[in-house]
Amino acid sequence: MDLIDLRYSLALQRIREIPGENAVSPAFVRYFEEGAGWFLMIDEEMRFLSSGEERNATTETLRIRNRKLYEEILPENYGTSFACPDCSVKTFGEEMGPVMSALRYEMRSAVPFAYRLERERVLIRMELFLEVHTAFTIAFLENRQRPETEQLTSIIRQYLADYAEDEMKWEISNRLTVRDDRVRRLVLPENGDPVSIGADGCGDEDLIRSLYLTGEYVTENETGCASLVGSLPGEKVDQIAGIITAAYRRGFLNSGKNLAAKKNAAVLFHLGFERIFRKCAADLRKTGLDVILPPEVPTLFSDYHHGMAGYCGADPNPQYFYDHREDLALFLDENLRAKRIEGLENAYRKLRDRTVLYAGPLVAETFGGRPFSPAHSAAAPRYNKAQIKMCAEYRVRADALYKEAVISRNRSYTIIAFPLPEIAGSFPAYREIFDAVMDFNSLDYALYEEIQTKMADVLGTASFVEVRGRNGNRTDIKVKLFTPSDPSVEANFENCTADLNIPVGEVFTTPVLEGTNGILHVTGVHLEGLFFKDLEITFRDGRVREYSCANFEDEEEGKRYIEENILFHHRDLPMGECAIGTNTSAYAAAAKYGIEDRLPILIAEKTGPHFAVGDTCYAGDEDNRTFNPDGKEIVAKENSVSALRKTAPEKAYFGCHTDITIPYSELAEFTAVRENGERIPILKDGRFVLKGTQILNIPLDNMAV
Repeated sequence: MDLIDLRYSLALQRIREIPGENAVSPAFVRYFEEGAGWFLMIDEEMRFLSSGEERNATTETLRIRNRKLYEEILPENYGTSFACPDCSVKTFGEEMGPVMSALRYEMRSAVPFAYRLERERVLIRMELFLEVHTAFTIAFLENRQRPETEQLTSIIRQYLADYAEDEMKWEISNRLTVRDDRVRRLVLPENGDPVSIGADGCGDEDLIRSLYLTGEYVTENETGCASLVGSLPGEKVDQIAGIITAAYRRGFLNSGKNLAAKKNAAVLFHLGFERIFRKCAADLRKTGLDVILPPEVPTLFSDYHHGMAGYCGADPNPQYFYDHREDLALFLDENLRAKRIEGLENAYRKLRDRTVLYAGPLVAETFGGRPFSPAHSAAAPRYNKAQIKMCAEYRVRADALYKEAVISRNRSYTIIAFPLPEIAGSFPAYREIFDAVMDFNSLDYALYEEIQTKMADVLGTASFVEVRGRNGNRTDIKVKLFTPSDPSVEANFENCTADLNIPVGEVFTTPVLEGTNGILHVTGVHLEGLFFKDLEITFRDGRVREYSCANFEDEEEGKRYIEENILFHHRDLPMGECAIGTNTSAYAAAAKYGIEDRLPILIAEKTGPHFAVGDTCYAGDEDNRTFNPDGKEIVAKENSVSALRKTAPEKAYFGCHTDITIPYSELAEFTAVRENGERIPILKDGRFVLKGTQILNIPLDNMAV
């Protein structure tokens, strides 16, 4: 028995003794008995998975086991769970309650580790729980109700410091290098095992049964996805996978990057689409790329829950993750800040020879779930000003280390989005919407390339653009453009078809910050799964200066909502992108099915002009020469902030980029203005008016028929 096995055995033995022991004050018995029960269940799951028993379990048995993993945080149970800060405060008080809820959050992070049979990662969480339990036991023996809050905070802070490097190394290696684990073998088998998810010829029951063996939360969305994808003809699956992998390869080709120098690519997708990505994996292996299946692990070792950071199932409760998004505030001080950065640097350094082989991800986003607008919890932790600065510095450093580790200038990616069954009222309706989405995901990129070249040619002669809203949209902004010295061979807008982002299409640029002024407004928009009502941002010299939304009665709470989820605590982010989305077919399809408010930004940004706050689209890639399909070199790749990468790299990037789209229905004009004052409208009253682009209006005009 090695040391890890010995520690695990001793920890498990001690945990088994806790139920019925009554070694803590009666007020806290429930917390620790439930915690012990949680780890006993996790241990049982690992035993079940490693013994081979899962092969004979029925689908219903697996479904019940899956639900038990997530039962306490489901909306109907969350309010009485210690994972809920408000509930924990009722038991432990205002100071200690959030700490004990954060501990419960960290304990819950054992699930993805357990399903990958990562005993050591589970072990350290068991030992943390036992150390806190011991503190309560000693306090009770000393006739005190409980230990001091600072003692518990110190225990968890030390845990985060001690294991910072180990956890970050695990996370980085699973995200950027090939690691063989149980879930990867199940989902993306190299030998085509017919009992694995999505194998050709696999019955519907086998497909759905396998979902529960991943440890991810499974709902009717996931089983519906599996049923639909499982019912597709083989040639249709090949076509969809071909769109994704062809776009991925095209991204390298169009940017002059050497894919042959890379060895690994990651696939990030939602439960239910395994059959498509098994085909993608097979295509990638033919080109010499091995496949990474990164897990998604919400934990205190991250600043925040990223969402769609890996292979994932349903979100059991968005409010749960929202409440815990700043748990680190309870523990973050200067010492822990230094330990986290040191751990990250060491982890990247030790994995350097492997991370440089990473080619980039193929990502399938999903959309169609119920819109989420969070409720405010007074008990949820919040960063103070000093911690906000620490987190911002950490993200910038983490982003820089990542770019260095994978040699960002030689990395690429592609992203596509699929709807979830929840978007429709029935399976036939879902299939109709899925087919419509695939139709606009597979539009002729060559046609869009030709149309968008006409826009890029005009914009290449403009000094700035003016954008105004209508129909309740208050946008009124002037965006300064970089002017090419020779528009015949240089371009300031990139002609983007369908390589990095699927579907086509858009033209985009990096604005000149100085001289970019005005108001950006949208009546409603979903960004990273969160809804923003009447979002308004004021720019002065290209930097965010004022902002508001109508999500909350309290105006300050609305501002904080924006700071946390759009600005990421950088209060004066620059405008990183100005673009025109041209996929009117996607816009029309969304309107036909009434799903406009469900579109992810990947699609929404193609359905009207959009602006991004944060880094430019070329962050870390400015010095690579890039060309449009017509041969013109793109020269608008940096602004006065990203230019600092050469003198003050810590100030050049922010590690975030959030697109905000004005739909055609809310757009009055998008006009190019030349230095001499000549105005050339590109869009007017929601229609393309530039000569040679009017074909894009056909889907819009058909909507009115």
